[in-house]
Amino acid sequence: MNKNLWLLAAAQGLFLTNNVVLIAINGLVGLSLAPLGWMATLPVMGYVVGGALSTPLVARTQSAFGRKGSFQIGLLVALGSALLCAWAAFDKNFWLLVSATVIAGYYSANGQLYRFAAAELAAPEFREKAVSLVLAGGLAGAVLGPNLAARTRNLTEVPFAGAYLALAVVALLSLAVIAFMQFPPLPPKKANADQGRPLAQIMKQPAFIVATAGAALGYGVMNLLMAATPLAMQVCGFGFDDAALVLEWHVIGMFAPGFFTGHLIKRFGVLPIMGVGVVLNAACIAIALTGVDLHQFLIALFLLGVGWNFLFTGSTTLSLQAYRPEEKDRAQAAINFCVFATMAVTSFASGALVTTQGWAMLNVGSLVPVALTGLALLWLAAVRRRTHNPA
Repeated sequence: MNKNLWLLAAAQGLFLTNNVVLIAINGLVGLSLAPLGWMATLPVMGYVVGGALSTPLVARTQSAFGRKGSFQIGLLVALGSALLCAWAAFDKNFWLLVSATVIAGYYSANGQLYRFAAAELAAPEFREKAVSLVLAGGLAGAVLGPNLAARTRNLTEVPFAGAYLALAVVALLSLAVIAFMQFPPLPPKKANADQGRPLAQIMKQPAFIVATAGAALGYGVMNLLMAATPLAMQVCGFGFDDAALVLEWHVIGMFAPGFFTGHLIKRFGVLPIMGVGVVLNAACIAIALTGVDLHQFLIALFLLGVGWNFLFTGSTTLSLQAYRPEEKDRAQAAINFCVFATMAVTSFASGALVTTQGWAMLNVGSLVPVALTGLALLWLAAVRRRTHNPA
């Protein structure tokens, strides 16, 4: 771990602080402002829709300005969108809040590239561990995010407006962290330089398909259940502090394994570790279906977090096998677009299902993407056995 990787891990922690706060409060603020109850998670959906729409633009800014310049632009957008969210809360303007979260998605699309930047800052033999350890920086967000939301929700007379203002401060801290980082320089552009394979050809590879499916569906299941948790717990009579505690342990589950996931992938292979992630997701759903006590929410969401870590770290590692350096901007943008598109669908479905069908049916429906992820892993394992290319 060199200085730049430690700083990138810190930036990841601040990025996740932003994400956790938005997920913890956007559904509740949306519920208080939305014209109809099923629209409560539209501000959560706006954040991921904005990320999906921003992926092509972020790919271009990464190519034009490099990692550092693009990350700084993303953080300036995060600063502005946080202030806009606060204004929407003060003004009690639901659609302004949704618009602000769509704008904030540009920062999310940049932040999703921190894990790929980690691989570029490490020696080739250390890439799995570098990705894993930078993702582990999100552990700071597990502690800071829920506590920041809880401590700032009543900072002003308008509930949660103070939390949005706090996110503006988080964006300023992130700008300071990125300012001290050094990334590999952009290679000089040559008129006849090899641009790599067409994106369609890259996306046809089994490794790319499964890496994208694992990242998108793993994130989708996680987002489906996590975004609904504050609303479900409120319906069950729990206070915001209880929901913040559950989210804290969920995000600890997401990022604490980062200290050893890379080592497990090196030892056992990427597909087995992703398979364990699928099993943990299924265990989360099984526990959630046993009841709605506090400990059941907490254990289920913790397992969901660990399962996400194994799937997402594994998917990122697997994707590195599917593209060459000159293809990275296009390939990474395609993966992140699929992730954001899936998250957009699940963000909307989360609020609609939990408010109309209930927490139990939401969990039953989550079994479908979990099963699809497992089938995708089995398919790639079969393909590699046929080609004598083990994971």
